[in-house]
Amino acid sequence: MKVRHVYTGIIIEESLVDKGILKRFRILETKVEEVTERHRTPWLKKWTLDTVEVPDADAQADAMLLSKEITVAHGNAWYADYKNGKTHYVIFHGKVFRIDRSNPKGYTVVKRYGMLVGIPEYQLDFSPKVK
Repeated sequence: MKVRHVYTGIIIEESLVDKGILKRFRILETKVEEVTERHRTPWLKKWTLDTVEVPDADAQADAMLLSKEITVAHGNAWYADYKNGKTHYVIFHGKVFRIDRSNPKGYTVVKRYGMLVGIPEYQLDFSPKVK
């Protein structure tokens, strides 16, 4: 019997070109955050954060599709991510990182890339110990 490894993570609705992509995911919870200066998205009043669940069988394909729907409008970079106990997908526009959570060096590369495309460092805490 094959063991299923369900992934959970966050997708910010305002980061998407087409919110229809969310139909591919099981939404477990939705939270709305008021935008502050720290968010660095002054053209928005809120962020809608969907906690999603992704079956193991769909994780790679969904990451690739999601990478096409993450916007780069306003010169701002966004990402989405989901993880299980072993693997962490971090998804940017046009780029997907699949990280072995036991290897901290993988997170160094993702953090460097995120900062390169303009994401604030505090939003890139991908410590392997993050639950």
